[in-house]
Amino acid sequence: MTISSPAPTLLVLLPGMDGTARLFHRFDAALRAQTAIETQAIAYPAAPLDYAALEAFVRERLPQDRPFVVLAESFSGPLGAALRADPPPGMRALILCCAFVRNPRPLLTPLRHLLGMVPFGALPGFALRQTLLAPYATPALQAELVAALAQVPPSVLRQRLRAVLEIPEKDASPSFARGSLPVLYLRARHDRLVPPANALQILCLAPGTQLVDIDAPHMLLQAAPAAAADAVAAFVNGLSAAQESAQDSD
Repeated sequence: MTISSPAPTLLVLLPGMDGTARLFHRFDAALRAQTAIETQAIAYPAAPLDYAALEAFVRERLPQDRPFVVLAESFSGPLGAALRADPPPGMRALILCCAFVRNPRPLLTPLRHLLGMVPFGALPGFALRQTLLAPYATPALQAELVAALAQVPPSVLRQRLRAVLEIPEKDASPSFARGSLPVLYLRARHDRLVPPANALQILCLAPGTQLVDIDAPHMLLQAAPAAAADAVAAFVNGLSAAQESAQDSD
């Protein structure tokens, strides 16, 4: 009788503010070059949905027939937190990449009523480069970012930023803290969008969280895909090893 080997671990990727899942290709290639981990990216609808609606959208598209790990990038942090708080069958762990479960810039919350005045469709390349990619910006990375954002209506970007600024009113951290799944946090040393102290909040809410610092800007997976792949592979393979050890001891 032939015993089939288990399927490789599946990594579910939740995108940043663009929501397109177009910006994962560098990280995906780096991951596939060194490991058998498979990926599934979930792109969000180009519609102005809040976090509750996006959570429902994501839950409907999670794997039903195999174990998986969720990687939530930046904007998707609260979605990852919600999944950890009430994990669906098969979810084994959560990876947060330059992400947050609370508003990372609470001083900006009073300005959320002014978002209608922000020209999301005409943001200059310099502003995007300095905020998301500096000091690791390259023409190729900037072009990919601009192309991804061009796929998203300004009204959708505006709603997603509003959702981030309104997190304190519906703070995901208490439920996140009650979760028990393992967590890996990837922190960019040169993140100009999410403060470094944000990772300390995650560590307090989820004791035992593994923290990995990487020389990268906020767009860590895009600017440092190989280093990110190394950290993710080590974490996911460690989960598999722990599970096999537990099964052997039963």
